[in-house]
Amino acid sequence: MYNYRLLDIQFKFNGQEQTLWPIIIHDESDVILVDCGYPDFLHFLEEAVTQNNITFDTITKLILTHHDVDHVGSAAALIRKYPHIEISAFDAEIQYINGTKKPLRLVQAESSLHEMTGEEKRNAEHFIHFLRSVEPVHVDRKLHTNEYLPWCGGIKVIHTPGHTEGHISLYLPANKTLIAGDAIVIEDGKLNIANPQYVWDLDEAVRSVQRLLTYDIARIVCYHGGLFQGDVKSALRQLIKEYM
Repeated sequence: MYNYRLLDIQFKFNGQEQTLWPIIIHDESDVILVDCGYPDFLHFLEEAVTQNNITFDTITKLILTHHDVDHVGSAAALIRKYPHIEISAFDAEIQYINGTKKPLRLVQAESSLHEMTGEEKRNAEHFIHFLRSVEPVHVDRKLHTNEYLPWCGGIKVIHTPGHTEGHISLYLPANKTLIAGDAIVIEDGKLNIANPQYVWDLDEAVRSVQRLLTYDIARIVCYHGGLFQGDVKSALRQLIKEYM
């Protein structure tokens, strides 16, 4: 049987308090980390893992839900220090994670730079420099739509595009848990679309939420917001209604 631990990581970024909720899934054979934070985030992860009585030496796999900087930023540093860990990501995201194609957020930021002036432009240039600093990393295993991973009681890969083209969520049928990545966030106690103004395709993001209604979900783990429990289907329907 498997268990999971939410890593409640609180930190300052650009002078603002933030919290991220990576998750550890583990059983007698595997210890799996899902997403790994910003660049220079490894010490936060190590501290959070240790507080949960786990060590990085025992972690066997890292699954990346998509290529955004706050999800893959420390992957290269993590693998340098713990080279035994196997990285998995969805097929369409690998080209961004391994550096063979420019990340979507960097393309977006660069394309809007000419429209800016003054302080706004300086902030955008700083953000672009930050995005360019993310180290690419090799992905060991290519994941596919509806693939069933035989780890920790079984993990189903759900392609949930919208936030990015190849974004995935993970469904743990044994305890009806959805690991949403950035397909869904929690804001003020409610479910929402993550940064709708910056998504790759907002309509597709809403359709991804609609597809989640076909799953028997008792709880949702959101990378931004933590754990959502209760009447999940009603909350998902309300979210969809707000964007229709």
